[in-house]
Amino acid sequence: MKITTSGFFFTLILLVCFLYSPAYGQNTFKSGNINTLANEIVERLIQEDFSNVVKNFDSTMNAALPVEKLRNIWKTLKAQVGPAQKLVGARTEKSGQYDIVFVTYQFEKIVLDIKIVFNGTKQIAGLFFAPGQSSVEYKPPLYVKLNSFREKDVTVQSGEWVMPGTITFPLGDGPYHALVLVHGSGPNDRDESIGPNKVFRDLAWGLASQGIAVLRYEKRTKVHATKLISIKDELTVKEETIDDALAAVSLLRKTAGIDTTEIFVLGHSLGGMLIPRIGIGDETIRGFIIMAGTSRPVEDVILEQMSYIFSVDGTITEQEKAQLAQMKEQVARLKNPALSVTTPAKDLPFGVSPKYWLDLRGYKPSEMAKNLKQPILIVQGERDYQVTMEDFKGWKNSLSSRENIEFKTYPKLNHLFIEGEGKSTPDEYQKVGHVAETVVSDIATWVKKH
Repeated sequence: MKITTSGFFFTLILLVCFLYSPAYGQNTFKSGNINTLANEIVERLIQEDFSNVVKNFDSTMNAALPVEKLRNIWKTLKAQVGPAQKLVGARTEKSGQYDIVFVTYQFEKIVLDIKIVFNGTKQIAGLFFAPGQSSVEYKPPLYVKLNSFREKDVTVQSGEWVMPGTITFPLGDGPYHALVLVHGSGPNDRDESIGPNKVFRDLAWGLASQGIAVLRYEKRTKVHATKLISIKDELTVKEETIDDALAAVSLLRKTAGIDTTEIFVLGHSLGGMLIPRIGIGDETIRGFIIMAGTSRPVEDVILEQMSYIFSVDGTITEQEKAQLAQMKEQVARLKNPALSVTTPAKDLPFGVSPKYWLDLRGYKPSEMAKNLKQPILIVQGERDYQVTMEDFKGWKNSLSSRENIEFKTYPKLNHLFIEGEGKSTPDEYQKVGHVAETVVSDIATWVKKH
């Protein structure tokens, strides 16, 4: 599967590749130093020595990621990000009985964090790939007025889960209209950093410059990725996204300077798709903004994304054809009425547990949105290949009869609401850009009038 850095693919890579097993065995690497072990693993991946990599997997990883599957993942990833160029660095974490090493590597088109989890006997108990933090310094867009707002660090708590966050307050006495930002797929940080771009920081600073307070926070799958392995077979979008969004709204209601009757929620990508479920969870939210939220079944969007990415270079290789065929089979299993919690995860897209898919079965976002009484703004970039104008059409077909719902499209904007020309590709996300000023202004105007 190819990393797209945003959209549904990315979350599912996290869920399938971050696996663990309490079983212990004997690692076959010569070195006992955890950083050296991690570097050896990455070097073997780069050399495509997959048979020796999997020899060091624990039993669960061996079952979930056999050598052929690892080879396919690596080769398609490499087709998207280009060849490996140089080691950037490494960092370690400890989580209970696990040692975690992030090996940051520069590839031709992107910096990747290769996260390797070791169990107590230094076997590989987890492996996944994620875009690394860009070394490009963030420079705010011209529409941001740095002297017009202040920021405060906060924590969003949802049950046992605690996520660091930031509230951006306009300067003045308040009370302010306020907005919660809900991430797209993947282990996003509070800025929704994608390559050198920071979608949520642009929105927070841009909206605060226009008098609106904004809360953004680290996603649970980023802060608590290791802890989530204990519930990986039980995880649904409720635990991934919905619960924390509702907790963020609750936090704003308790925050001085916020107009508690004027709290809105903005969801991007996966967050946009889940706005109807977030809204059902708290009927006192003032209104909603859906940015590039799909209105179609997730599995259909994934298959469409995969087909697009494979064809963007003008050629679909035999290997890519095989992967598409496999994905079509897995999607067909999702749609089969026989799908149940006992269906093996390995037979489903990306090896994600059947409970995750069953939770989304029958979910029709645009139809559920009819149950929301609040005003909704739905915005869409016309160059977006991940969530397309077909999805926008779905929202419009279901909701256009409502007087308190507005629809806006932007011809030159991609999935990140950054301007570009021509056919949008994953490479575009690695170019420095900012959320278009017109989008920020449209959101601010809409929030203030409601």
